[in-house]
Amino acid sequence: MGRETNKQRREKQAETAREKAAAARAVQARVDQRRRARAILSSVVAAAVVIAVIAVVAINHKTTNKSGRPLAQEAILSAVTGVTPAQYNQIGQGGVTLDAVHATSDPALTQDGKPELLFVGAEFCPFCAAERWGLVSALSRFGTFTDLKQIRSAVDDGNLATFSFYKSSYKSDYLSFKPVEYEDRNSNKLDPISKSDQALWLKYTGQGSFPFLDYAGKYAQTQVGFSDSDLSGLTWTQIANDLKDPTSKI
Repeated sequence: MGRETNKQRREKQAETAREKAAAARAVQARVDQRRRARAILSSVVAAAVVIAVIAVVAINHKTTNKSGRPLAQEAILSAVTGVTPAQYNQIGQGGVTLDAVHATSDPALTQDGKPELLFVGAEFCPFCAAERWGLVSALSRFGTFTDLKQIRSAVDDGNLATFSFYKSSYKSDYLSFKPVEYEDRNSNKLDPISKSDQALWLKYTGQGSFPFLDYAGKYAQTQVGFSDSDLSGLTWTQIANDLKDPTSKI
């Protein structure tokens, strides 16, 4: 064979250069592809994190509020507020005896032109823990609660499952409900009490015991309607479900 001509060498060099350029472009394309894949993956991960944060915030918003106490579970509230008139009639008085004192010379308690029920309690108090079950069930026949909390009485006071009226609201066409949760579970001051409400509270309880209820200035109650020990060891769900059972002690 004859010697390679200058033209042939130039053509080979050009072909080699094209091959190297093509190989370099292929490498760069793979690098760019991996970079785009990482960018897409990062975006997906970031979006997932944002969605997760939003979901957690939404869940926390539904289950807690500024009071720091968990909101009462819907299933439990539904059971407590869902006792029918027929079930109430079947249960009747249930053997409960309650001494409500007939108020004399007391000012009428009203709010928004409706008779007012005043409740003074404390979150640590086992007697209040018992009383709230009856209040929530009975008052729900005439109105609607919002933002009820789910708490327990103090550990050394029964640790009873109950509710808290702290930062809750009640709406009714027939009456007003004014709850004062005077102390929290650790006996720290919680809700303030007006001078007029405090005067009534001290008038009937002396040193300010719990619970205290005043029915529109007509009747005053200073004792829980039933033994708080009946709730001992029971969960919110057990108590709520037992309310519909006429054979249950609850």
